[in-house]
Amino acid sequence: MRIIVLFNLKPGADPAAYEAWAKARDLPGVRALPSIDDFNIYRATGLVGSTEKSPFDYIEVIDIADMQGFWTDIATEASTQVAAEFRDWLGAPPLFITTEALSLA
Repeated sequence: MRIIVLFNLKPGADPAAYEAWAKARDLPGVRALPSIDDFNIYRATGLVGSTEKSPFDYIEVIDIADMQGFWTDIATEASTQVAAEFRDWLGAPPLFITTEALSLA
C-alpha cells in the first residue's frame, strides 16, 4: 500500500528549519520502521502549466510493505514522539490518502 500525505506548514514556520528536522528525524525514523519499504518527502514547487502556487507545501509518499505491521510500528514511543514533533510543524491536519496500484493486465 502507498500512503500520500499532503500538508502545509503553520504560518510563520521556517521551511528550512522544517526541512532540517525532516532530514534529521522524520526521514530516518520512518525509514527505520520494519513495515516500511520506502519513504520520501517532496517540496511542492508549483502546478504544471500554471504560475499559481501549489495548494500544499509538502508531499510525503510512504510505501508500506505490511499494513498490520505499520499500525504496530507507529504505536511505539519513538514513533509517537516523531509524530508529535511533525504535528508541531503543521498549520492544519494533513491529508492522508491511501492508494493501491491499478492492475492493467
